[in-house]
Amino acid sequence: MSEEVKPESVSLCPLGTAAAPEPELLCIFGTGDLGRSLGQRLLQSGYRVVYGSRRPHSCGPLPQGTQVMSHAEAAQSASLVFICIHRENYDFLETLAPQLMGKVLVDVSNNLKKNLYPEANAEYLQRLIPGAHVVKAFNTLSAWALQNGPSDANRQVYLCGNSAEAKQAVAETSTKLGFTVLDRGSLSAARELEDFPLQLFPEWRLPLRLAFGLTVVLFIYVVIRDVIYAYVVQGKDISFRIMVSLANRVFPVVSLIMLSLCYLPGVIAGFLQLYRGTKYRRFPDWLDRWMLCRKQLGLLALAFAFLHVLYTLIIPIRYYVRYKIGESTILKMRENRTSVFDTTTAWRSDSYYAMGILGFGVYLLLGITSLPSVSNALSWREFNFIQSKLGYLTLFLCTFHTYLYGWSMFLYPSSYKWYTPPAYMLSLVLPSVVMLLKLLLLLPCVDRTLTRIRQGWERTDPEDVSKKLLLT
Repeated sequence: MSEEVKPESVSLCPLGTAAAPEPELLCIFGTGDLGRSLGQRLLQSGYRVVYGSRRPHSCGPLPQGTQVMSHAEAAQSASLVFICIHRENYDFLETLAPQLMGKVLVDVSNNLKKNLYPEANAEYLQRLIPGAHVVKAFNTLSAWALQNGPSDANRQVYLCGNSAEAKQAVAETSTKLGFTVLDRGSLSAARELEDFPLQLFPEWRLPLRLAFGLTVVLFIYVVIRDVIYAYVVQGKDISFRIMVSLANRVFPVVSLIMLSLCYLPGVIAGFLQLYRGTKYRRFPDWLDRWMLCRKQLGLLALAFAFLHVLYTLIIPIRYYVRYKIGESTILKMRENRTSVFDTTTAWRSDSYYAMGILGFGVYLLLGITSLPSVSNALSWREFNFIQSKLGYLTLFLCTFHTYLYGWSMFLYPSSYKWYTPPAYMLSLVLPSVVMLLKLLLLLPCVDRTLTRIRQGWERTDPEDVSKKLLLT
């Protein structure tokens, strides 16, 4: 009698299904825009979310899949609690001290203005609940950024706190949400983090002031030379040219000067390193601040160049231009004469426009590659090639464009109204100096030494050598 063999059974369920860990539960105090957006983002990242509210049954629409409880019940259910409420409403948290004991509290609040309170909101929260671990984080992100996910402009989460374990827990959550974490140290840095959202273009202040100052000074300069001079000396009223003609003289001048200021600090830094013979000594503070705002200077220069292009395109449709062309044509018909075609002028005008178009094209390339979404896709070598090599090419093309515009006008005394040079001559000084200094740095003997210094080589001071010999 043969023994019956039973076939082996095969499970149709994945082996790891039953053992899959339950998603972590996080708590949010506050059901406003920021709280709802944060909850939605946490759900999309695989967390479970519970809200703590004063009115659990009438707190408005919340992300689907979340729970709503009272503050006490919600605090007991999670080990990490996001405090998405205003500082004015923090007082009730003191009554929840037993439930929040040992919890990680993430303070995301901000103030309406600086120095509104004697201490930071996070420090005040820590004083209210000394048994909890308060971490300041997520206060620099908007509800829109949390709801739609990180982008290149707001992918960073600043945090600070006194507990390393609490900061690590918040950092892991931030990373899972897709953000980059920057640890600013202890909770004493909370006031600095709370001041971040209150700052209005902090990196743009110096470039904007410089651009505004240059524009005002140059505009007054050209108005005096053209409008006031024509009225006083020639008795003509050409004030109508202020809106387009004079503005179109100021914009390219400001653009070229601002572009030169982008590359001048790099040249100064190179000569400073050559003089010191090392790269390990800090630059002066003014040079550091100057170099940190080069991107803003370049983007403002591009904006002025763009205005120059737009103003130039509308020149043919201006009433004054059409009137002058028609008047000249009728006058030649009456006198029965024609103008002789000047090949030199044709070459000059075509070259002038060609250099301007090429310069503006490379200008646009520099502006596009400065965008974080584009620069993040480039290697450092590619980014450096575009911003440095093509940047100097842009400066050369725009400077050459201006030289072609002036051509031989500097030879005529009539160009110097009231013994002052035209605005375009003033704009050529700085870029010419920058390119001349850059050419000196590109000399083989100079470039070789500067490259060695930037690779870590240091020039030995003869006095130091003599001191070492005496000591030995």
